[in-house]
Amino acid sequence: MTAAVVLLSGGLDSTTTLAHARAAGFAVYALTFRYGQRHEAEIDAARRVAAAFEVQQHVIAEINLRVFGGSALTADIDVPKGRTGAEMEAGIPITYVPARNTIFLSFALAWAEVLGAQHIFIGVNALDYSGYPDCRPEYIAAYQSLANLATREGVENRQHLKIHTPLIALTKEQIIRRGLDLGVDYSITSTCYDPAPGGAACGGCDACLLRLKGFAAVGVDDPAPYAVRAVR
Repeated sequence: MTAAVVLLSGGLDSTTTLAHARAAGFAVYALTFRYGQRHEAEIDAARRVAAAFEVQQHVIAEINLRVFGGSALTADIDVPKGRTGAEMEAGIPITYVPARNTIFLSFALAWAEVLGAQHIFIGVNALDYSGYPDCRPEYIAAYQSLANLATREGVENRQHLKIHTPLIALTKEQIIRRGLDLGVDYSITSTCYDPAPGGAACGGCDACLLRLKGFAAVGVDDPAPYAVRAVR
C-alpha cells in the first residue's frame, strides 16, 4: 500500500480524515502532537483512534507552544463558552493557536520525507472551522507549493508531495455522515477545547457546539461523553 502521513488530533475531523485515508487504500502513519495544549484528552483519544484503525505507526511528537502562548489553548486564557453562530463567525477566536497548522505540517513533511511518502492528510475545514486562517484552501495550496521546494527529495525530483484535505468543503453534518458511512466510532474521539478532568466534553466551547450541531443535523446522538450538552 502507498504510505501517507495523517495528522491525528483525536477529534472528529482528524478521525474522519484518517478513516477516509484508510478507505482510499493508504497505509496510515498517524502523527499527533503534545504541543502544550491545556489537556491530555485529545492525545488519549488519538491513541484510541490509532489503535482502532490499526495504523502502521503512531508517533506523538513533543513540542511546546506554551512558551509563546497567545491562545486560550496554550496560555492561561479562558476558553469562550456558549457563543452563538454569529459570534463564532465574527473574526478569529482566541482558541486559534498561532501558526499551529504550519508547524504541524512541517513535522508531517519531515516524516513523509523519511518514509518516502508522497501524501499527507489533514482534516482542515473551510466551512465549520471557527475562523482559523490556516484551514483555508489557499493556505493549503501555498503550503503544498512550499513543501515541494523545501526537501531534498523534492529538489532531487523524487518526491511530489500532495496534501489531501478531504473535509475542506464539507459541513460538520456532511463530515459526520461521511464518518458514519466509513464506520467511525465517534465515542472514542475528543473534540472539546476544555474537557473535564475525566475527559468529558464541556458542551459549551465552539468545538463542542459545532460538533453537537452537526450530530443534531444528522439526527443521531453524539456518543462522546459530555458534562453538559447544549445545541444552538
